[in-house]
Amino acid sequence: MHIPDGYLSPQTTIPAIVGMIPLWGLALKRIKAAFKQKQMPLLALCAAFSFVIMMFNVPVGQSSVHAVGAVFIAILLGPWAACIAVSIALVIQAFVFGDGGILAIGANCFNMAVAMPFVGYYVYKLIAGKSALTSKRGMIGIFAGSYFGINIAALLTAVEFGVQPLLFKGIDGNPLYGYYPLSVSVPTMVFEHTIFAGPIEGIVTMAAITYIARLAPHLLNNRTANRQTKQTFFAKYRTPLFGILTMVILTPIGLIATGTAWGEWGGDELKEKIGFIPKGFEKASAIWQAWMPDYAIPYLEGSFLHSSVGYIVSAVVGILCIAIVTYITSKIVVREHKGHYDTE
Repeated sequence: MHIPDGYLSPQTTIPAIVGMIPLWGLALKRIKAAFKQKQMPLLALCAAFSFVIMMFNVPVGQSSVHAVGAVFIAILLGPWAACIAVSIALVIQAFVFGDGGILAIGANCFNMAVAMPFVGYYVYKLIAGKSALTSKRGMIGIFAGSYFGINIAALLTAVEFGVQPLLFKGIDGNPLYGYYPLSVSVPTMVFEHTIFAGPIEGIVTMAAITYIARLAPHLLNNRTANRQTKQTFFAKYRTPLFGILTMVILTPIGLIATGTAWGEWGGDELKEKIGFIPKGFEKASAIWQAWMPDYAIPYLEGSFLHSSVGYIVSAVVGILCIAIVTYITSKIVVREHKGHYDTE
């Protein structure tokens, strides 16, 4: 679901970035009004969770899908916090690892960091009501919210792909950017996500909520968490830290999926599929060279072991980048204050 550069025209990507700026600003304003300085580590841990869970690619024929974790974060901290956490993960994925395009950041963030957490969160609230998170009704709401959240993000992605060949063609009649029309992009993306990614997202979210509820219930009660000021960082966050560390060690499992996710092909793969490389795609795809493309250590190629090490190192580098960005964000927008805690 990470749209690379070249698949969307500048007429699509630039308005998407411009449109995301006020949404990021509003999200930061909501966090500023709700979060204390000492609560920002949980936001960073949530961003790290989203980053790492997206590395677990699940094979679907010649393609692959992955969970995002946006609805989990929305349930835990609220959809505005989820917007910032997932956006941080997506921006780092794009700049450092080439997973998603630089110009496509606006579109990717809108799909996965806005539409997904907000739709998923309110579907969850509609179904669960005032029921406890781990109650039967709560779990049904969690699964449904996660399922619909990722599917709305996939549908938006499919539409953004599919309108490109309708709107942007060269003088030779060939598409300049994305090649596949709506009649192909929508059914393909919808099928993959309704049948595979949706259930995976639902299961991941239920598992993550259950894990936190059983081992770190204080993180689910913001007022209780706020009063626990004397706890050390490790004592307060050891449960999510241990969970993320375990995920980092297991990230090479994502290498099992050798197929490229639909719509995320490189130039050579695209030429093999359609017989040519669209001119606009060729120009836009060369704008940025990631530092660790495809989650690999530069110049280290060869065995699965090397790929596994590269994946683990990439996960660690990504988490460190998230920690730095979140720290800077906390210094800019967060202030200590007393008041009601509300991120909705």
